Amino acid sequence: MSTETRSTPRGRLRRVLAMGGFDPLFRGSVWLLVLLIVVTLAGQLIGVGGAPDATVGQRLSPPGGGLPLGTDNLGRSLLPRLLQGVGTTLLLSSVAVLCTAIISTALGIVAGYRGGRTAGLIMRVGEVLYSFPAIVLAVLVAAVIGPGRIAALASIVLVTVPLMTRMVGTAARSVAQRDFVVAARISGVPTTTIMRRHILSNVSGTIAVHGTYALSVGILVEGGLSFLGYGVQLPDASLGLLIQEGSLYMVNAPWLIVAPGVVLVAAIVSINLIGDSLRDRFEPRETRSLT
Repeated sequence: MSTETRSTPRGRLRRVLAMGGFDPLFRGSVWLLVLLIVVTLAGQLIGVGGAPDATVGQRLSPPGGGLPLGTDNLGRSLLPRLLQGVGTTLLLSSVAVLCTAIISTALGIVAGYRGGRTAGLIMRVGEVLYSFPAIVLAVLVAAVIGPGRIAALASIVLVTVPLMTRMVGTAARSVAQRDFVVAARISGVPTTTIMRRHILSNVSGTIAVHGTYALSVGILVEGGLSFLGYGVQLPDASLGLLIQEGSLYMVNAPWLIVAPGVVLVAAIVSINLIGDSLRDRFEPRETRSLT
């Protein structure tokens, strides 16, 4: 019984959360993200680095002394603004991906279980959205809604929903064809119960894997949208907005673009490494072979 429990998706998910058997890259990526979150929370709650909008020195002062990351074009310390930017980017992307996971899970399970015209309609709409380049779709959304956090949130959702819906739908269709689901359907078990108890529990791995990839895409979309001026607006800060500001002084004050750029790359790489490790756990290698 214990062996069977460990082989179920829920059992595998418990082992994933315990980080048992994962390689050092996975563990390092998780700890890096935890460190980013903890430092960001410390900056927001106890004011590490000072106030993000306070003038503390001369304009474009290099890192040194009490200013570990230097100052920006207004003489503000870059460290608290960077912490504020990390918090804004991670919060926006996480909320957007949570919305994506809910929408994609519901649509994917319905498409996979129902099939036919229902699945065709859901997948066709997703393919239309997926045909747009991510940043172009994000700019179109921002142009309709108006620049700001809501535009960034809606853009991330629209960019990430199509692919995740397709992946969840494919996994749900495979589960819906299994004997235990067919038996439950013949026995008269309500459709909602089958979807929740049998299909959802067996596609949880797919949701976890593609949720991490959606998070990395969300961070990238938010960064690109804010860099173009359609995302988070001043006086707030996000990683994309900080990079956009730093690009104006790239020659005279390169630290303004290096610091947020390094954090952005580190966050995306870490999340992708976590996603790769989750994929190795939940998706057998033979299903991903090129031969």
